[in-house]
Amino acid sequence: MGRKSSAKYYSHVNENLPERGPVESLIYWRDVKKSGIVFGIGLSILLALSMFSLISVFAYTSLAALSASISFRIYKNVQSAIQKSSDGHPFKDILDIDLTLSQDRANQIAGLIISHFNAYITELRRLFLVEDLIDSLKFGLLLWLLTYVGAIFNGMTVVILAYIAMFTLPKVYESNKQTVDQYLDLVRGKINELTEKAKAAIPIGKNEESSKDK
Repeated sequence: MGRKSSAKYYSHVNENLPERGPVESLIYWRDVKKSGIVFGIGLSILLALSMFSLISVFAYTSLAALSASISFRIYKNVQSAIQKSSDGHPFKDILDIDLTLSQDRANQIAGLIISHFNAYITELRRLFLVEDLIDSLKFGLLLWLLTYVGAIFNGMTVVILAYIAMFTLPKVYESNKQTVDQYLDLVRGKINELTEKAKAAIPIGKNEESSKDK
């Protein structure tokens, strides 16, 4: 398959993919160049944060961005003076973008945050106060496993690994969806089977179910 036919094939595949938001388009690598730039910049910042303080990383990153902007502005001014052209401000298109957040959008975001917060708080209360013994035991097992993760990795390492996974796992899953779903269904079935056996074997679960029936 030649280069032109390959490009035509991938463009055809991308056209058949479902429309996604800007964040999903990045992590699914719809635009390889744009996703690569965002992934590289984000990973570089996280690696810098793992070696230096947050203030130092913010200061040096901002200084580098400001130096690049000033240098580009001076270069364009000198170029306009030499060519005797009136190109205007080199960042005019970016400066004209409206970055303000509307009241409706702010209320929508706030409502979304509050709804997720309430859901998490309710779920944590249910787990810590043992509303369902099996769910609380599974939560305790998860916390126990996290103690081993914390002993091996620090917080920033986990964040870096999660960031890399965010840019790799969705694309891998999309490319191997059928195979992955088969294994996930198998694992989910085994977990449900073990959960049902545990509920049947634990007397507390039986007493709770019988009291509910009454």
